[in-house]
Amino acid sequence: MAQELYHKEFARAGKKAGLQVWRIENLELVPVPQSAYGDFYVGDAYLVLHTSKACRGFTYRLHFWLGKECSQDESTAAAIFTVQMDDYLGGKPVQSRELQGYESTDFVRYFKGGLKYKAGGVASGLNHVLTNDLTARRLLHVKGRRVVRATEVPLSWDSFNMGDCFIIDLGTEIYQWCGSSCNKYERLKASQVANGIRDNERNGRSHVIVVEEGNEPPELIKVLGKKPELRDGDDDDDTIADITNRKMAKLYMVSDASGSMKVTLVAKENPFSMAMLLSEECFILDHGAAKQIFVWKGKNANPQERKAAMKTAEQFLDQMNYSTKTQIQVLPEGGETPIFKQFFKDWRDKDQSDGLGRVYVTEKVAQVKQIPFDASKLHISPQMAAQHNMVDDGSGQMQIWRVEDSGRVEINQSSYGEFFGGDCYIILYTYPRGQIIYTW
Repeated sequence: MAQELYHKEFARAGKKAGLQVWRIENLELVPVPQSAYGDFYVGDAYLVLHTSKACRGFTYRLHFWLGKECSQDESTAAAIFTVQMDDYLGGKPVQSRELQGYESTDFVRYFKGGLKYKAGGVASGLNHVLTNDLTARRLLHVKGRRVVRATEVPLSWDSFNMGDCFIIDLGTEIYQWCGSSCNKYERLKASQVANGIRDNERNGRSHVIVVEEGNEPPELIKVLGKKPELRDGDDDDDTIADITNRKMAKLYMVSDASGSMKVTLVAKENPFSMAMLLSEECFILDHGAAKQIFVWKGKNANPQERKAAMKTAEQFLDQMNYSTKTQIQVLPEGGETPIFKQFFKDWRDKDQSDGLGRVYVTEKVAQVKQIPFDASKLHISPQMAAQHNMVDDGSGQMQIWRVEDSGRVEINQSSYGEFFGGDCYIILYTYPRGQIIYTW
């Protein structure tokens, strides 16, 4: 798209970490004052951009919100501005369509005071104020044996049972609750999803706390209320849940090679293989059973396919006769969310390593010969210490800080060795003959 076609407001978008909101007024993009963030007119459409600081630049979550009474023109304008802003930001944002009363948890979390629906719109102005009782908290139900799935359910004790695992996401704290009869596969999946939310959605700033049934901390009781007698488990056992989970999601490839959009089934059951996602194509992950679909945009896909991702998703909803309230999320390659990744049996981020093993990267790097390294021999081998730029045998004192907008935040020793790709760190190493400062 030519630069001159970009809206002037795009120049303000995503320049620093934080939240930005625009309203569609007479088919124009108009910024909303920060004091009015969280107020939405039911007759209007909005764009909401959340920008997070990463070690190398920014990451973006871009939403367009549609009120129940907004016009077709406003709805179309919001969708077009979303595609254009995504293009302006280099195709990096994760896009989401938000419908009044059916907003995603991520969207609601941005507004600490909750969402306030206001009657009317640009033309009619302020009338009666309706307050939404949604909160930024969520509960994920983890169920299955071989094919384990995490599904969002109402945040209430009524959703719990003793046979499964649950993730209570409270923002700064993420509780992994394990029922007394849950299986090891559910425990593992719950741990993976909880850690994924912490690492990818919160950049490591949340804490994952494992809670066994019967040992619920006061913080959980405060949120959920007094604990009642829980059910033994769901009506279907985990084997039946495996079959159900496998059929819950399908993977389709989107192509416009014939001149019109064509959707082809790639896999009718999950978990999928990561190799099914081709960088030259766009895909739809159909999780319509849970009223949610994802559009994945390959980094080398046809530009028209990438730009038409949201429109394609809406057409897909019509084709499948899904509810118009189904949530749509558009994900660029490399910007996948933990909920999306859970549908793949072998998902591996490009910079992910197993334990202390090798890191997997996609860029071309120089071939480096690897040699054995034994830190215990540094004190008897000055030559080896010099070769590895080590000043001693590693027995000195260490302090680590994470760099945040507000300054340095010291890391607890229990988390030493854990580094998150979206952050920067300062490491101070003190040894008998001096100090060394490292930056990571």
